[in-house]
Amino acid sequence: MANLAAPAPGAVANFAKRLRVLHVNSGNLYGGVETILATLARLRHLCPSMEPSFALCHEGRLSRELTATGAPVHLIGQVRVRHPLTVWRARRRMRELLRRERFDAVICHMSWTEAVFGPVVRSSQIPLVFYVHNRVEGRNWLERWARFAARPDLALCVSHDTARTCPSMYPTVRREVIYSPMPMIQSQPLDQERPHVRAELQTSEHATVLLQVSRMEAWKGHAFLLEALGRLEKRSDWVCWIVGGPQTPAERIYAEGLKAQAVRLGIADRVRFAGERTDVARVMAAADVLCQPNRSTEGFSIVFMEAFLASLPIVTSALGGALEMVDDSCGRLIPLDDMDALTAALRELLDKPDLRKALGRSGYNRVHQLCDPATQMSKLKGVLAGLANGKLGSH
Repeated sequence: MANLAAPAPGAVANFAKRLRVLHVNSGNLYGGVETILATLARLRHLCPSMEPSFALCHEGRLSRELTATGAPVHLIGQVRVRHPLTVWRARRRMRELLRRERFDAVICHMSWTEAVFGPVVRSSQIPLVFYVHNRVEGRNWLERWARFAARPDLALCVSHDTARTCPSMYPTVRREVIYSPMPMIQSQPLDQERPHVRAELQTSEHATVLLQVSRMEAWKGHAFLLEALGRLEKRSDWVCWIVGGPQTPAERIYAEGLKAQAVRLGIADRVRFAGERTDVARVMAAADVLCQPNRSTEGFSIVFMEAFLASLPIVTSALGGALEMVDDSCGRLIPLDDMDALTAALRELLDKPDLRKALGRSGYNRVHQLCDPATQMSKLKGVLAGLANGKLGSH
């Protein structure tokens, strides 16, 4: 038998204070959810008593970024719901991981992950957290599956808007709202990149750049933005950058449709489809306005916070989590599907460079108020520690 020396009392105390958290995500796509996960890994030094680990089904951009931070990443196998054997295998690997490691809480990000892995976490008697990134209604098949598969101990919500929808899935589960922490990257050092980025995207230094950064999904409003720009076709002072590459066959078809739309509207020469980029902060430092006229609700937009850090004003639809982030001091909220209002907002910001700068300065202050990294990491640790210690009850 091995001779195990007893740990020093101080070491025991330090170990007891650590909160080990496992984040579970599919890992096959990259968007706002994955950006939040990568941010939690990069900022873990701000809360050293909370140790995040990550369990993913797929290797890809997310797994690479997480691994680069030095955070533990566990690959538990690809899952295809239509192939039950893949679900069984991934659940078995998750069960083995939970037996092998000591976690104080497991966080399932999005309904798919909650449905697939929630039952395993529950059977392991580890506190289960459902991280709600968008509004839920409890009616589509995935949300119904998640609802019946496992009841979480806590719902972490990215905004008050998402929190209000949680009872449709879990009426008695306690809800906590925590805005995502943001790495407070100073945009000023990136200003020197402005001419280089503009040269890469064939854009004059004198043009006003209208930027959209998002997944290639129709509800993000790309087509609506292009229609508004078509109304501004006779103006020669703007260029539009659309950043984000298709990640699924449906998104590829959608992206091709957008390019055809730009041609039809006569603005293809001023719309740059920049594809997926990993240097979003650099691109934003070279832009002037972020515009994303959502056609559906969004829980909490990381891109909006990144735009504020770059001192960009935001134009978006007045719905969902945007109402908690954007107001007239830092951008323009437009009524849903109001083409006249969107066109007017873009025209106003094109005509008034001083207004753009004033709104951008206000946005820079706002992101510090909402998403200060040390504050938000501390809040997250406090909530999870309370759950692990049995101090959180029903809402």
